Amino acid sequence: MAEQNIYRAYNFVLDLGGGKVCYFTKIDGLCVDIETIDFREGGAGPAVRKLAGRVSYNNIELKWGLTESTEMWDWLMTAVKGEVSRRNISIILRDNDGKREVTRWNLDNAWPCKWRGAPLDALCNEVAIETLHLAHEGLTRA
Repeated sequence: MAEQNIYRAYNFVLDLGGGKVCYFTKIDGLCVDIETIDFREGGAGPAVRKLAGRVSYNNIELKWGLTESTEMWDWLMTAVKGEVSRRNISIILRDNDGKREVTRWNLDNAWPCKWRGAPLDALCNEVAIETLHLAHEGLTRA
C-alpha cells in the first residue's frame, strides 16, 4: 500500500453556497447513523440477522468568535420567523499548508435549528464564542 498523508483537523472552511466562505473555530457533528433492525429467520435457530434500517444525520455544530457580522444570526432569524432558508453547503478540509482542498463534505438542505450565545464573564479574558447548530437532510463526501 502506498504511503498516504494524514490530514490535520485545523485547516477547514465552510462554503455557504455561491462561493461565500466562512471561517469557524470548530465544526463538529459529521455523523451518519444507520438504524439496525434485528431479524430472526424462520428455521434458522437462535441466530439473529441484522438488517439496515433508517438513515439519520446528526446536526452540525459551528463555533466561531463573535464579530460584528450578523450573517449567521440573520439566517437563524429566517427559521425563527417560520421561513426556513435551506442551503446546500460544504465543509472543506484543506491540506496542512491550507492551500489545497483535500476533501469536502456536502450537506443537503441545511438550516439553523439552534443557537447559543457566548458566555459572558467579567472576570475572564477569553474570546466570546457563539455556537450554531445546523440540521440537514443528507451528507456526501466529494
